[in-house]
Amino acid sequence: MDTITTYREIIKEVISEYSRLKPSHGKIRLDVIFDETRDHYALMQVGWDKSRRVRGNLIYVIISNGKVIIEYDGIESGITKELINRGISSNDIKLGFIE
Repeated sequence: MDTITTYREIIKEVISEYSRLKPSHGKIRLDVIFDETRDHYALMQVGWDKSRRVRGNLIYVIISNGKVIIEYDGIESGITKELINRGISSNDIKLGFIE
């Protein structure tokens, strides 16, 4: 398997594992979004917490020019270490939300 294909699979595994978690409150579902054509991968939260609408990204990762770019990471412990532990080179990870 080539590097980009491996990176795709690792990203999808990590996001899929987070999608199985149950939010601690509210009626919120977690939706995975995998666009392999454009190499965009996301975990979205959608629903209600009491009378407040909840929606938005929890994780948003893209692959561009052979690099894994974490555009948004709303996971308390962060996903970077998980991606590295599963085989993505730390040299190939960029934090898009830090300039």
